[in-house]
Amino acid sequence: MDIIETRHQEITIFSLAGRLDSGSSTELDKRIVQTIESGIYNIILDCQKLDYITSAGLRVVVKTAKKLKLEAGRIVLCAMADYVKEVFEIAGFDSFLPILPSLEDGVSLISGSSR
Repeated sequence: MDIIETRHQEITIFSLAGRLDSGSSTELDKRIVQTIESGIYNIILDCQKLDYITSAGLRVVVKTAKKLKLEAGRIVLCAMADYVKEVFEIAGFDSFLPILPSLEDGVSLISGSSR
């Protein structure tokens, strides 16, 4: 999995490419923890090039959402392929995680509600 990290104002964007599974979820988790510890509490996961996600990847996303809620921050997922989005829907995570059609929509949502 490739993880490209960029900053946009007070938002960290993680662009994910490949498979988010037990092998790669540890690295994503580590980078997200570092971001939160650095004081950035708004995170976007750009899933445009994400091919596959397992329960290990879902755990990282939920863990991040819980941490950010404690800090009055948020996580937004965007640009998912339908088959990846379906995994979130089946798990019921779409009921508490914003899933938006584009990265621009994610930036707009967070920018409109930044701390």
